[in-house]
Amino acid sequence: MIELLYAQAAPGAAVPAAGPMGALGGFLPLIVIFFIFYFLLIRPQQKREKEHKKLLNALKKDDKVITSGGIYGTVINVKPEAVELKIDDNTKIQILKSAIATVINPAGIEAEKKA
Repeated sequence: MIELLYAQAAPGAAVPAAGPMGALGGFLPLIVIFFIFYFLLIRPQQKREKEHKKLLNALKKDDKVITSGGIYGTVINVKPEAVELKIDDNTKIQILKSAIATVINPAGIEAEKKA
């Protein structure tokens, strides 16, 4: 057994020839997989984040929103980092802008439909 190990580590042992593409041939599948992940997973997620950020920056009074916790509310006041929502007649809460999942009916669209 030890003789076999010495035979493999011998300086005169034959080194297997590199493939036709050399070292790049081994990394090529990894590079291809990275590009597939980038275009199928990473890039679409970046687009969604960009659209969500745009949506949050466009929030204004009387927009109807749904929070990430599932609470429906109407925007009363917009601050740089937070939003005040009216949940019911006498119920108001203050949440972070990032907790808003979607805008149901932006106030601007509602005004355009009435005109």
